[in-house]
Amino acid sequence: MIELWERFGFYGMAALMVLYMVQGLGYTDERANLSWGALSALVYALPVLGGWAGDRWLGTRRSMLAGATVLFVGYGLLALPLHGVEWLYAALALIAAGNGLFKPNAANLVRRIYENQPARIDSAFTVYYMAVNVGSTISMLATPWVREVWGWHAAFAVSCAGLLLGLANYFWMRTALHWVGNPADARPLGARLRLWLLAGIALAVAAGVTLLTRVELADLCVAGVGVAVFVLYAVALRRAAAHERPGLLTAGVLVLEVGLYFVFYQQMSTSLTLFALRNVDLVLRVPGLPALQLLPAQFQALNPIWIMLLSPALAWLYTRLARGPGDASPGLKFALGFAAVAAGFAVFAASGMAAVDGRVPAWWVVAGYGLVSLGELLISALGLAVIARYVPARLSGFLMGAFFAVSGISMYLGGLVANFAKVPAGSSMSAQQTLPLYLDLFGQLSLASLAGFGLSLILLAGLRRVSPGPRTA
Repeated sequence: MIELWERFGFYGMAALMVLYMVQGLGYTDERANLSWGALSALVYALPVLGGWAGDRWLGTRRSMLAGATVLFVGYGLLALPLHGVEWLYAALALIAAGNGLFKPNAANLVRRIYENQPARIDSAFTVYYMAVNVGSTISMLATPWVREVWGWHAAFAVSCAGLLLGLANYFWMRTALHWVGNPADARPLGARLRLWLLAGIALAVAAGVTLLTRVELADLCVAGVGVAVFVLYAVALRRAAAHERPGLLTAGVLVLEVGLYFVFYQQMSTSLTLFALRNVDLVLRVPGLPALQLLPAQFQALNPIWIMLLSPALAWLYTRLARGPGDASPGLKFALGFAAVAAGFAVFAASGMAAVDGRVPAWWVVAGYGLVSLGELLISALGLAVIARYVPARLSGFLMGAFFAVSGISMYLGGLVANFAKVPAGSSMSAQQTLPLYLDLFGQLSLASLAGFGLSLILLAGLRRVSPGPRTA
């Protein structure tokens, strides 16, 4: 429930931000995609530091609470009718900093709840992932409608209300979590540590504003984060005990595969959203029922809706397989996930065959989202479970952060990929003219997903030689 409301806030904002930049602020497609990609990199890179701080100093529960508070302030700033992009960038930087503290530690709490039940970890994280998508579905459907009726800032205020509910929910249910945490949670939070926390948040916000203001620095920063994560991972691998190294190596390889997936995931908030704006028939027709009129941003809600529909079946299947000798390895699940993503983008690419006046029927988009969402459940949702399964408890916060950092780098790269279908600045292209741009991009992404499928099969053969099996201590 705590994570549900935090995701409600984030995805309500995420559903609108690229459209807000293009329609509300007059950004070009290129600038909007790059700005959102840079923010995504921050949102997913800062959890490396947040997970490390939670492990070492603040504690898991306190880090989660501090992150939720900073997020509330960031969404509140977006909700204010302030003019100037500096306010927008300050709000987005606060959101990135708060997310850095919240995200790895919330996932780490789930990992600790199931610390002594390795057979249930895949199922637990799949259900957790489903709960996350309940919040995102509601907000992705609600905020575009609020924006249509009351404007952009009112829609962002809905996200702010979600964080307020999340904080209230935390204090209401905190007794249920008093036994979950790490040794740092039991230590008192002194004045010096509070000052370090505030200084760290201020530094993260300043870095975020600088990066968002000067997007040309993003390439350098993303490369720097990638190098830092690799060095920290290499140090952790070298210092690990001999019996821990196979598990760390297995987790590292699988996290890289998750990173590859997020290049495709980023298309939902960039190229696929702009595709819905320009080239999708927004009326969803069902024989015998009234037609359903959708808004372009609401198509993003298809992802969490499919997640919720598919999660129970997969959780049941994982639990059933775990009881017998036929449990599928994470590597095999990742390979099947890339096959599903390839099929999803093939559907998007083929939708042009049914286009009328440059607009494709909405059901093609529904089907494509279903396949890509199945891939997400098989890859991204299990990425968290991989860390819980193979990584020692004392390193789980850092590895959770590394997981999100790799994801963030990939999402920035996904923004660069989305620009292959950008509409040139100042042009007034018709739907018939923009359609080929998107169809070509989706076809190329389908082929790239097939390459990911092949790579996963190759890595699977190697992982079978190094994987030590579940390890939770």
